[in-house]
Amino acid sequence: MPKLISQQQLIDSPWVVLDAEQPAPTSHYLLPLERWLANREVAADGAPFGVVIDGDQPLDALADSLAELPLIAINFPKFTDGRGFSTARLLRGRHGYRGELCARGDIFRDQLQFLSRCGFDSFELPDSADASWLESLGDFTQSYQAAAR
Repeated sequence: MPKLISQQQLIDSPWVVLDAEQPAPTSHYLLPLERWLANREVAADGAPFGVVIDGDQPLDALADSLAELPLIAINFPKFTDGRGFSTARLLRGRHGYRGELCARGDIFRDQLQFLSRCGFDSFELPDSADASWLESLGDFTQSYQAAAR
Protein backbone atom coordinates (compact mmCIF):
# COMPACT_ATOMS: atom_id res chain seq x y z
CA MET A 1 0.00 0.00 0.00
CA PRO A 2 1.47 3.39 -0.94
CA LYS A 3 2.26 5.91 1.73
CA LEU A 4 0.95 9.46 1.76
CA ILE A 5 2.17 12.66 3.35
CA SER A 6 -0.94 14.60 4.25
CA GLN A 7 -1.32 17.36 6.85
CA GLN A 8 2.32 16.92 7.88
CA GLN A 9 1.85 13.23 8.68
CA LEU A 10 3.13 10.06 7.02
CA ILE A 11 0.19 7.65 6.64
CA ASP A 12 -0.94 4.73 4.49
CA SER A 13 -2.77 6.12 1.49
CA PRO A 14 -6.54 5.57 1.65
CA TRP A 15 -6.97 6.43 -2.05
CA VAL A 16 -7.99 3.88 -4.69
CA VAL A 17 -7.40 4.83 -8.31
CA LEU A 18 -10.23 3.55 -10.50
CA ASP A 19 -10.03 2.75 -14.18
CA ALA A 20 -12.71 3.56 -16.76
CA GLU A 21 -14.95 0.65 -15.74
CA GLN A 22 -14.56 -0.04 -12.01
CA PRO A 23 -17.54 0.83 -9.82
CA ALA A 24 -16.83 3.60 -7.32
CA PRO A 25 -16.50 2.58 -3.66
CA THR A 26 -18.19 4.69 -1.02
CA SER A 27 -15.19 6.96 -0.46
CA HIS A 28 -11.51 7.71 -1.07
CA TYR A 29 -11.36 7.09 -4.78
CA LEU A 30 -9.70 8.86 -7.68
CA LEU A 31 -11.25 8.95 -11.15
CA PRO A 32 -9.37 9.47 -14.40
CA LEU A 33 -10.18 12.91 -15.83
CA GLU A 34 -11.95 11.50 -18.89
CA ARG A 35 -14.28 9.39 -16.75
CA TRP A 36 -15.14 12.28 -14.48
CA LEU A 37 -15.80 14.66 -17.38
CA ALA A 38 -18.06 12.10 -19.08
CA ASN A 39 -20.18 11.32 -16.00
CA ARG A 40 -19.50 14.06 -13.43
CA GLU A 41 -19.61 11.37 -10.77
CA VAL A 42 -19.65 12.81 -7.28
CA ALA A 43 -19.39 10.79 -4.10
CA ALA A 44 -22.55 10.52 -2.06
CA ASP A 45 -22.75 12.30 1.28
CA GLY A 46 -19.63 14.34 0.59
CA ALA A 47 -17.34 11.31 0.87
CA PRO A 48 -13.75 11.96 -0.28
CA PHE A 49 -13.10 11.57 -3.99
CA GLY A 50 -10.91 13.22 -6.58
CA VAL A 51 -9.73 13.34 -10.16
CA VAL A 52 -6.37 12.19 -11.53
CA ILE A 53 -4.83 14.27 -14.30
CA ASP A 54 -1.56 14.14 -16.18
CA GLY A 55 0.65 17.18 -16.62
CA ASP A 56 -0.04 17.26 -20.35
CA GLN A 57 -3.83 17.38 -20.09
CA PRO A 58 -5.42 20.77 -20.82
CA LEU A 59 -6.95 22.43 -17.78
CA ASP A 60 -9.65 24.24 -19.74
CA ALA A 61 -11.92 21.19 -19.44
CA LEU A 62 -11.78 21.53 -15.65
CA ALA A 63 -11.98 25.32 -15.36
CA ASP A 64 -15.76 25.55 -14.93
CA SER A 65 -15.98 22.74 -12.37
CA LEU A 66 -13.00 23.20 -10.07
CA ALA A 67 -15.22 24.16 -7.13
CA GLU A 68 -16.86 20.69 -7.33
CA LEU A 69 -13.57 18.84 -6.92
CA PRO A 70 -12.25 18.43 -3.38
CA LEU A 71 -9.03 16.78 -4.63
CA ILE A 72 -7.00 16.80 -7.83
CA ALA A 73 -4.12 14.32 -8.04
CA ILE A 74 -1.47 15.20 -10.60
CA ASN A 75 0.39 12.23 -11.99
CA PHE A 76 4.14 12.41 -12.57
CA PRO A 77 4.73 9.57 -15.08
CA LYS A 78 8.53 9.79 -14.84
CA PHE A 79 11.13 11.74 -12.93
CA THR A 80 12.17 13.87 -15.90
CA ASP A 81 8.61 15.08 -16.61
CA GLY A 82 8.18 18.38 -14.77
CA ARG A 83 4.86 19.39 -16.30
CA GLY A 84 3.06 18.50 -13.04
CA PHE A 85 4.86 21.40 -11.33
CA SER A 86 3.51 23.82 -13.95
CA THR A 87 0.05 22.29 -13.80
CA ALA A 88 -0.09 22.82 -10.04
CA ARG A 89 1.00 26.45 -10.40
CA LEU A 90 -1.63 27.04 -13.08
CA LEU A 91 -4.37 25.44 -10.98
CA ARG A 92 -3.47 27.54 -7.92
CA GLY A 93 -2.71 30.80 -9.74
CA ARG A 94 -4.62 31.21 -12.99
CA HIS A 95 -7.57 28.98 -12.09
CA GLY A 96 -7.78 29.79 -8.36
CA TYR A 97 -8.19 26.17 -7.26
CA ARG A 98 -8.46 25.95 -3.45
CA GLY A 99 -9.00 22.21 -2.97
CA GLU A 100 -6.33 19.65 -2.19
CA LEU A 101 -3.58 18.97 -4.74
CA CYS A 102 -1.83 15.61 -4.47
CA ALA A 103 1.41 14.69 -6.28
CA ARG A 104 1.60 11.04 -7.27
CA GLY A 105 3.78 8.90 -9.48
CA ASP A 106 7.53 9.09 -9.95
CA ILE A 107 8.45 11.68 -7.32
CA PHE A 108 11.51 11.80 -5.09
CA ARG A 109 12.25 12.93 -1.56
CA ASP A 110 14.34 15.87 -2.80
CA GLN A 111 11.36 17.26 -4.74
CA LEU A 112 8.84 17.46 -1.90
CA GLN A 113 9.62 21.01 -0.79
CA PHE A 114 9.52 22.26 -4.39
CA LEU A 115 6.24 20.43 -4.97
CA SER A 116 4.86 22.07 -1.84
CA ARG A 117 5.92 25.52 -3.03
CA CYS A 118 4.12 24.89 -6.33
CA GLY A 119 0.89 24.31 -4.42
CA PHE A 120 0.75 20.61 -3.57
CA ASP A 121 -0.81 19.71 -0.21
CA SER A 122 -0.17 15.97 -0.17
CA PHE A 123 2.25 13.52 -1.73
CA GLU A 124 1.78 9.84 -2.58
CA LEU A 125 5.07 8.12 -1.88
CA PRO A 126 6.62 4.81 -2.87
CA ASP A 127 6.42 1.86 -0.48
CA SER A 128 10.07 2.34 0.46
CA ALA A 129 9.45 5.86 1.86
CA ASP A 130 10.22 6.50 5.51
CA ALA A 131 10.02 9.39 7.97
CA SER A 132 12.92 11.18 6.26
CA TRP A 133 10.52 12.04 3.42
CA LEU A 134 8.36 14.00 5.83
CA GLU A 135 11.42 15.69 7.31
CA SER A 136 12.53 16.81 3.84
CA LEU A 137 9.71 19.37 3.77
CA GLY A 138 11.84 21.42 6.18
CA ASP A 139 15.16 21.09 4.35
CA PHE A 140 15.20 24.76 3.33
CA THR A 141 14.19 27.68 5.51
CA GLN A 142 14.46 30.47 2.94
CA SER A 143 13.39 30.79 -0.69
CA TYR A 144 14.29 33.15 -3.51
CA GLN A 145 10.97 33.16 -5.33
CA ALA A 146 7.30 33.43 -4.47
CA ALA A 147 5.31 30.28 -3.75
CA ALA A 148 1.82 29.29 -4.82
CA ARG A 149 0.91 28.67 -1.16
